[in-house]
Amino acid sequence: MDLAKLTWPEAAAVLGPDCVAILPVGCTEPHGPHLPLDTDVTIALAQARRAAELLGEHRIHALVLPAVNYGVTRFTDGFAGRLSIQPATLWSILQDLVEALEDHGVKRIVFVNGHLEPAHVEVLRGVALDRSEPKPDEARVVFVDMTRRKLAQSLGEAFCKGDHAGRYETSLVLAQDIENVREEVRASLQPVDVDLVGEIGRGAIHFVDIGIAQAYCGDPAQASAAEGRESVEKLAQAVLDSVRATWPELFG
Repeated sequence: MDLAKLTWPEAAAVLGPDCVAILPVGCTEPHGPHLPLDTDVTIALAQARRAAELLGEHRIHALVLPAVNYGVTRFTDGFAGRLSIQPATLWSILQDLVEALEDHGVKRIVFVNGHLEPAHVEVLRGVALDRSEPKPDEARVVFVDMTRRKLAQSLGEAFCKGDHAGRYETSLVLAQDIENVREEVRASLQPVDVDLVGEIGRGAIHFVDIGIAQAYCGDPAQASAAEGRESVEKLAQAVLDSVRATWPELFG
């Protein structure tokens, strides 16, 4: 299921026009004093892997690609560990990966994304839009954009307000990577009530300017692994629904 764990003969046997290739995209940036820098990568991989399992239940061969670990991360400027790339760099990486998959005959590519910074999301939307009506020798690219209203609402209030290392994201990491959650720190954290989505709409570009002093907002102390597992199921279902809507012929 994970391309990176295959040998080249095994990869040759599965890459091709019958494959749905799922590309997880995240970033390396601060997520409070309690979560690791690769939180968004962990979330994207969890979504991709569970989605591949769901597709497999429909006899659809889905392959999870190695994750893109870097993204556009302007909002965490000023915090240690932030490794940002330019939008044009991210675009080139995604475009190059699409073309590399096309060289293997892959015709169906799905982007899933754990990093929700607007400039980062816009790149993913743009690359997918460019490949929404492919030529015969090109792949169709679908971006499962969890920031769209209908999908966002399925994930609950914390997500819709722009949770960053709060209850929503912390629950996901507790479910997927609990050994790297600093539990003694998490339990002592107080809620940081910031309407991040609203602040972004009003022009905010840095966390420190809107009262997010420790690179988290929301209520991480209220997170749970059980809630994280529920969120993974919802994220994976969104992928399944997008694949069904785009390529209904795969479902018989």
